[in-house]
Amino acid sequence: MLRLTDLKLPLDHPADALAAAILRRLDIEAAALTGYTVAKRSYDARKRGAIMLIYALDVETPLEAELLRRHADDPRIQPTPDTRYRPVARAPAGLPLRPLVIGTGPCGLFAGLLLAQMGFRPIILERGKAVRERTADTWDLWRKRTLHPESNVQFGEGGAGTFSDGKLYSQIRDPQHHGRKVLTEFVKAGAPEEILYLGKPHIGTFRLVTMVENMRATIESLGGEIRFGQRVDDLLVETGAGDTRQVRGVSLAGGEQLRADHVVLALGHSARDTFAMLHARGVHLEAKPFSIGFRIEHPQSVIDRARFGPQAGHPLLGAADYKLVHHGKGGRSVYSFCMCPGGTVVAATSEPGRVVTNGMSQYSRNERNANAAVVVGIEPSDFVPFDPSGGPLAGIALQRALESHAFTLGGENYSAPAQRVGDFLAGRASHEFGDVQPSYKPGVTLGSLDSALPDYAIAAIREALPAFERQIRGYAMHDAILTGVETRTSSPVRIRRDDSLQSLNTRGLYPAGEGAGYAGGILSAAVDGIKVAEAVARDILKS
Repeated sequence: MLRLTDLKLPLDHPADALAAAILRRLDIEAAALTGYTVAKRSYDARKRGAIMLIYALDVETPLEAELLRRHADDPRIQPTPDTRYRPVARAPAGLPLRPLVIGTGPCGLFAGLLLAQMGFRPIILERGKAVRERTADTWDLWRKRTLHPESNVQFGEGGAGTFSDGKLYSQIRDPQHHGRKVLTEFVKAGAPEEILYLGKPHIGTFRLVTMVENMRATIESLGGEIRFGQRVDDLLVETGAGDTRQVRGVSLAGGEQLRADHVVLALGHSARDTFAMLHARGVHLEAKPFSIGFRIEHPQSVIDRARFGPQAGHPLLGAADYKLVHHGKGGRSVYSFCMCPGGTVVAATSEPGRVVTNGMSQYSRNERNANAAVVVGIEPSDFVPFDPSGGPLAGIALQRALESHAFTLGGENYSAPAQRVGDFLAGRASHEFGDVQPSYKPGVTLGSLDSALPDYAIAAIREALPAFERQIRGYAMHDAILTGVETRTSSPVRIRRDDSLQSLNTRGLYPAGEGAGYAGGILSAAVDGIKVAEAVARDILKS
């Protein structure tokens, strides 16, 4: 087949326009077109009122070889890439030790799934609960202000991505098409087939819950095992000649030890106690940059009109999203992160006495408000006031300090501090809501956010909001709501690994995904899980 890219048509083009566009692009007669499928569909909304759909199409024609020669200089006409996944290994019979995977977020699930598909029968350990029990526990915080420290937005089957917008796109380089494997497995697990071709696919929380359950069933049917309520409290490490270190298993909170020579660390970015344990055990960690800020909410209709103009509400467009960045005068960058069209702001803490915000939406994206994080990039040098040691865990100290202060500002009942944008820009406290009602549950406490972040972050966000207004009319509207704080944008640590994807100083230990500092979202974390599973399989076969 031929892959035709960058084929543009009006938003409301007739059904037969695609075939006609193919004939024009290839300069062939209709009889030479035997079929086509949509490989990708996105849109170009830079001209409001004249939004164009952009297609990549896979075309079937008996003239393929001739057309490739004729259009050899046209990069938009190429052979269709082979995106089929091919396992790199098959487990040998009588494997003495099964590999361990710690964590069931997207990275851990895909590491476990791939190992199971290759016959390695992994044991997957999850400190939290199965996804439906975990959902009920999460609602306890949102509705009753009751936090379950081991079962919440951060911990439990499916990982933090389960309570999110379910975005399935990424800007990672993916020459081996691992992302296609991820999407294909998601469709098998119950995701809509449109995620295979939409330019910005998403799933939403409710669908993710069922998909996670189906993936668990697949892993178990292939001989894998998932154990819930199994927090890893220690790492078993053997030191050999020349101070070489080899992982030999883990110790669980209940006292049980599991032996393994291959352990995948798919921890997620909030496993702070596990990071501390790894540091104490001598595993090479380092502090890494991340971002802090607030959630901002606008009426979704304001964002739709600003982005799509008179075509707002078109069924092929859905709820509008955005991506913004501002490079401040003081050298700080402020950007939008984890934008959730038609969604809600949710309580995402995993520790008592702290407030953390995140964004979530369902597949329909039909809630009244749009929300996104507006965050400021920070560096390890910014962590020093919160941990003068400047060690690898200093970023966690910063997060905890900001989250504890947000808890205090919110009234010490898991309400979050909030402020209207107009008041924030004017430097005065808010005392009443305007047209925008905050969606955060269990509730917000209006006031001033000036003390919720370091002064440099407050100043950077104050500078950025008017700049964002110039890109999206209504962004700095007086009644828009800021809710604090957003501190879990990415992991504050990186667990360094080498070219074999093993820890720099501990053989058999495979840091993976977002918690280890190698991913940033569902798709990239899942892809990293696949890569690590392949590395584990290759190493086992060498043993």
